[in-house]
Amino acid sequence: MRVLWRPFGFLRRPLKLESCRVTESESPIPLAWTSLIQKLTRAPSIFLLNPRRFSTMPEIETSQRGSDLFSPPSDVRGMTKLDRTAFKKTVTIPVLKVRKEIVNKLIRSLKRAALQRPGIKRVIDDPEDKEGKLIMLDPYKMLTSDSFEEVELSILKQLNVSPQISKYNLELTYENFKSEEILRAVLPEGQDVTSGFSRIGHIAHLNLRDHQLPFKHLIGQVMIDKNPGITSAVNKINSIDNTYRNFQMEVLSGEENMMTKVRENNYIYEFDFSKVYWNPRLSTEHSRITELLKPGDVLFDVFAGVGPFAIPVAKKNCTVFANDLNPESYKWLLHNCTLNKVDKRVKVFNLDGKDFLQGPVREELIQQLGPLSKERKHSVHIVMNLPAKAIEFLGAFKSLLDGQPCSSELLPIVHCYSFSKDARPAEDVQQQAEAVLGISLDACSSVHLVRNVAPNKEMLCITFQIPAAVLYKNHTLDPESHEDPPPLKRQRTGKAFSEEKTTIA
Repeated sequence: MRVLWRPFGFLRRPLKLESCRVTESESPIPLAWTSLIQKLTRAPSIFLLNPRRFSTMPEIETSQRGSDLFSPPSDVRGMTKLDRTAFKKTVTIPVLKVRKEIVNKLIRSLKRAALQRPGIKRVIDDPEDKEGKLIMLDPYKMLTSDSFEEVELSILKQLNVSPQISKYNLELTYENFKSEEILRAVLPEGQDVTSGFSRIGHIAHLNLRDHQLPFKHLIGQVMIDKNPGITSAVNKINSIDNTYRNFQMEVLSGEENMMTKVRENNYIYEFDFSKVYWNPRLSTEHSRITELLKPGDVLFDVFAGVGPFAIPVAKKNCTVFANDLNPESYKWLLHNCTLNKVDKRVKVFNLDGKDFLQGPVREELIQQLGPLSKERKHSVHIVMNLPAKAIEFLGAFKSLLDGQPCSSELLPIVHCYSFSKDARPAEDVQQQAEAVLGISLDACSSVHLVRNVAPNKEMLCITFQIPAAVLYKNHTLDPESHEDPPPLKRQRTGKAFSEEKTTIA
């Protein structure tokens, strides 16, 4: 017995190499070498410094070609119109011949060795024996009968099954390949592959890159074929820069029906996806803000869309004022409030964001911060989810309550969303907000990273309690009011700072 040590000190225990049983082999190289290689490959923390030295062995060559075994045929490269018949391919798979009556007992014991490939049966009829079955084995692991582990060999012996491995020619078709495998085979070699998308009900929403556009209709059809329940694939063809915050889209494949229904956080929303804004990636953020409010609180949703903030908050027995400039969003917001049975708690508006802030919001704040404010126990929150422009609307708060009795009792808490391409996005967003408000937010703000939108582009939410000096032109406190409330605990989150949930002191 020899003892080998892995170089560079990465292996803390020696590996024992025992002599191997030699059996018949088609290879001119003794099969003991094959077994030795397999043992080294399976051993924890072991690697071969130069596995190509064994490349003369057919079994090792097959293993090295493993990444191509379940890949579509190479001649589909460059296909722009989907031809499913072109994906037929025959591969050789190792199989174990077994008696029909012991299959169920054996398959559980061969879980490691059996083929694990979605869409391909692990057990098939033996074409040469009506009473037999073939168990498909993993072609990457099972090279010869010596590939079985001792426990597996013991089970085979107990059930009187020969460990001899046979070969079976398996025909693969379009149905057997994953979407990513199909697209990687079709698109130019080395190019990014689109295998993910946003799902909005029955609609797959893609955001294709320039090099993928020649294949757009094929990509759309593959997404429909490979994702049950998807009947339409669309691609965004411009940025969200119009007045109503939706975008133009092209139907790549499938139905042109954009009327859809989605379920998010146990609430149902119905809308025409081609006319309103909806982003399923914001589900967690909708929940985060909802959790900050308590029953009895008041929410002003300045850019409400179809209601993903307004409806869950209303369900918590809060009073909600929801607004959206887009007539379609306004229509579906009303519809979804009724659908989720919160229409009695939500007042809906169809106004420009600035008009909403200086109209309904101002009027309600006058009531909330008036003479009876000392008796008020609930908080007031203002959500501004229009990342491309929301910070510009912060200017509407300047002197918003000028001429009213000045109060600092439970001043409104703003959650304002923004994009940043800055190397320090949290500082950048705070500075943007401060520039519009004309006041430092150092003592009363926190910044939360929502998500990465694109390389070097982050979406963030800055939360702050509006300083009285912003709301009132002449900041002279009501003599009966208390001093300014405790500030928000200033915490920042994102790639460069630790994760947190905004807490209101």
